[in-house]
Amino acid sequence: MSIFQPVTLVTGASSGIGAALAQVFAEHGHEIALVARREPQLAAVAEAIEAGGRKKPHVIAIDLARSDSPARIAHELLARGLEPAIVVNNAGFGLFGPAAELDRAQQLEMIDVNVRTLTDLSLRWIDSLIRHKGGILNVASLAGFLPGPGMAVYYATKAYVLSFSEALHQELKAAGVRVTALCPGPVQTEFQSRAGMVNAPPRLLARSAERVAREGYDGFMRGDRLVIPGLGNKIVSWLPRLLPRGAILRMTQASQRRRAKPKYDGWPRRPKEGG
Repeated sequence: MSIFQPVTLVTGASSGIGAALAQVFAEHGHEIALVARREPQLAAVAEAIEAGGRKKPHVIAIDLARSDSPARIAHELLARGLEPAIVVNNAGFGLFGPAAELDRAQQLEMIDVNVRTLTDLSLRWIDSLIRHKGGILNVASLAGFLPGPGMAVYYATKAYVLSFSEALHQELKAAGVRVTALCPGPVQTEFQSRAGMVNAPPRLLARSAERVAREGYDGFMRGDRLVIPGLGNKIVSWLPRLLPRGAILRMTQASQRRRAKPKYDGWPRRPKEGG
């Protein structure tokens, strides 16, 4: 038994797939704690959920690129008498262009957010997840199945998320904890502009954030190890098993070149908290 109120913690919840996931979990009666660095956008998501007749989510504005962000999230939850029953690790970002030409510090920051913070938040509350028979929903990507020339570090981080999540699924299922890797293909959100992409994703593979969120939620509740929304994306995920690695590298690079010619002028640095 616990004196703390169970919540579903959703990171990267200020827009896109994260906001859609928060909405879907709230619709199914989960109490939500929203986490991202942009407090006004988080507040707007919370108000939209409340306007739909659901309990207003808790808002925790923290920059997940900070090394102490998981500890700060834990402190905020504890202060409010909350503990996670479900952790939804959605926060992450990508950068488009050759790795050697992109800002090295920003690429390391990408690893911090996409890998380090996700790992910490996945492991930090295992006892709580077991107690509530909850779980972890990690948002990976179709990119996790492929090598990614043109977005090398991003693809590598998502390969980590996929591998890590599948291993946790196997390790924790005996304890009644669900772990699901959600691997969407292209979704038209702020991710594209943040990454420096211009062209729209292929229509055959594209899906809305809302549809991805619902498929992810349904798969998680079923206890699925892996959710890949859309037949086209499922086919792409199988290509590395059918084609030589060199061919996959060339195909991915050609696809990236069609998305947009890198014209990276540098995305504005993430503002330090309080500034």
